Amino acid sequence: MAEVYYVGVDVGTASVRAALVTRDGVLKSTAKEPISIWEPQSDHYVQSSTEIWEKCCAVVKRVTQGVDRNQVCGVGFDATCSLVVLDESFQPVPVSQDGDRQRNVVMWMDHRAAEQAARITTAGHRALSRVGGVMSPEMQPPKLLWLKESLKESCWNKAAHFFDLPDFLSWKATGSLTRSLCTVVCKWMYCPPEGWDDSFWTSIGLEDLLENNYSKIGSVTCSPGSPLGGGLTQEAAADFGLNPGTAVGASLIDAHAGGLGVIGADVKGLNLPCEDQSITSRMAVICGTSSCHMAISEQPRFVPGVWGPHLSSMVPDMWLNEGGQSATGRLIDHMVKGHAAYAQLQEQAQQRCPFTGENIYSYLNSHLSLMATSSSSVDLLGSSLHLWPDFHGNRSPLADPTLKGMVVGLGFSQTLDDLALLYLATMQALALGTLHILEAMKEAGHDITTLFLCGGLSKNSLFVQIHANATGLPVVLPDQVEAVLIGAAILGACASQDFSSIQEAMERMAKVGRVVQPDDKVQSFYQRKNKVFLRLFAHQREYQALMKDG
Repeated sequence: MAEVYYVGVDVGTASVRAALVTRDGVLKSTAKEPISIWEPQSDHYVQSSTEIWEKCCAVVKRVTQGVDRNQVCGVGFDATCSLVVLDESFQPVPVSQDGDRQRNVVMWMDHRAAEQAARITTAGHRALSRVGGVMSPEMQPPKLLWLKESLKESCWNKAAHFFDLPDFLSWKATGSLTRSLCTVVCKWMYCPPEGWDDSFWTSIGLEDLLENNYSKIGSVTCSPGSPLGGGLTQEAAADFGLNPGTAVGASLIDAHAGGLGVIGADVKGLNLPCEDQSITSRMAVICGTSSCHMAISEQPRFVPGVWGPHLSSMVPDMWLNEGGQSATGRLIDHMVKGHAAYAQLQEQAQQRCPFTGENIYSYLNSHLSLMATSSSSVDLLGSSLHLWPDFHGNRSPLADPTLKGMVVGLGFSQTLDDLALLYLATMQALALGTLHILEAMKEAGHDITTLFLCGGLSKNSLFVQIHANATGLPVVLPDQVEAVLIGAAILGACASQDFSSIQEAMERMAKVGRVVQPDDKVQSFYQRKNKVFLRLFAHQREYQALMKDG
């Protein structure tokens, strides 16, 4: 019997990727294309939906080249939770003062609507209980309110369709305006089975969205992986080089696709605490530019500062809580590339591998090993340098976008050793941030015994080991490093109806690669370091209060 394939398409922050995946979750080929990011002013980040779609077409064509199109049975999309604005003819509408029509996407990490988000939080509508009590500027309601208040003529009055980027992609592929429960529940305050809450939108000044049964933001929804429309339209099929009618599944936000690509893996025989437990004992941590912490439960759990509970937004009929860190990979890059010794680091990494140029982070990991004495762990090198990692505000569990980064323990020296120690302290702070989220979830009734990591940072062995050490939990890594693409392909597989459920597809297509156990010898070190970590936050609040007193 001929092999069956699914295509997963992932639109990340700075690139579009696609993978051709088998029924057993094996990646046969992948392709990647960069996408543009513009910053018209501070904290405003915009993209082009036209460019994004063109890059999607290019990568799908590349991964399916030479494959019989009759063997490609389904397509699934995931993307960042960015906001796409189109007019009544489905043409782009500008989202910046400069009026550039092609720049019609407000990116997920755009914080222009911080003031609107704070106003929505202060108003205190009951719907906020599903987002940890605080409206984030990364959600869509404050961004929509900003567009209405700041670009009424050039954008708001012309806009007829507001899409979350994952839903824009499935609409382009199928012509279906049906929204995924993943996007509308997690980012738009939709609440199944009741649906949209008229009083919420009216209370924040966006009552115009109620018109025509919410046609501008979506009046029909379905679970992720549900087949959409009649599959690929003639036009999209030609763009992709696939058959018209090829099944397309309702989309996921990129982090949720990563969760889908790891959290359901079969762990039999690996001696993990979650082996004989429900999937609710697992947390998926999707760590790239930013990080998301996904935990699911059979009953709704309300966690202060953590988004959710969201029903059916990742796994059908299960409740999702989603914590997160607004800057992880981006913070590591910022700390390393901004250091005086960065040029020296690049030079030395290049010298060690003159032809390929060693990854600077692999080089730093090796450098730290050399700095540690043979009898002590690398972790202990971080005993006198402490960092609070919220350089872009805190998403969870404090839900405070006004928090800033802090570093304690700096000297005059700016050597490569100092750069390596700052890099280590940054990763330790990010891991303690994960512990902070875990503790908040535990207090609300979650019982997490195993972490499942995926995303770009999961390829960094030291980042992974520090996460295991700081949390005291084993970390499971996926067999296929591109778990997000596996998650997207699972949506296509479900839409093709080759599997009876998302759960069945996850078990078949998500595979464990290796397990990283925590090092018990550094347990007390991290207990002490965590006390310092939490005091950094408390001190920052104290400093803010002192400066306000005048």
